[in-house]
Amino acid sequence: MLELTKAYLVKRETYFVKRTNNEIRDTNNEIRIMILTQILTPACIRVPLTGNDRESVITELVDLLDENNLLSDRQIVLDAVLAREQTRSTGIGSGIAIPHGKCNGVKELTMAVGISPGGIDFQSIDAKTVKIVILLASPTDKTGPHIQALARISRLMLDAVFREKLENATSAQQLYELISDKESEA
Repeated sequence: MLELTKAYLVKRETYFVKRTNNEIRDTNNEIRIMILTQILTPACIRVPLTGNDRESVITELVDLLDENNLLSDRQIVLDAVLAREQTRSTGIGSGIAIPHGKCNGVKELTMAVGISPGGIDFQSIDAKTVKIVILLASPTDKTGPHIQALARISRLMLDAVFREKLENATSAQQLYELISDKESEA
């Protein structure tokens, strides 16, 4: 996962440069810190997910965003995320998938999280099933926050103990508090 984070940072170095674990500097050398709980609410967390395959889980999380009035066009967002998933699996290993897409069906960066206790085949790079699914959708003209969120998620997921706590969460509120507590550590 760290390699994934580095790849995004290198690919978009004109937007920001990684300085420490929690600090990102933009091209004006101003510090920008991505706080996931500023874009995630307990209402956009599903524990447990009901879908049993990659497409149904992605649809479930997009629907969750739509139910919370965070999308301007559900179908455009769903199509963008599924199209991205077709180019390459977003199963990044260690039981984590980060399906994401950029499109005009959303006005701001949005995030939904789901836990699948039984695991889902996401065709992950390590061939393990995915239990933690973190979906991001952002407007096409807001690449910086999208990349920052991907990097922040990847960084937080490096902690195996934290991942295990997320996998064992029994409610949306508990999962939200775990993420909030983890972010406040750093």
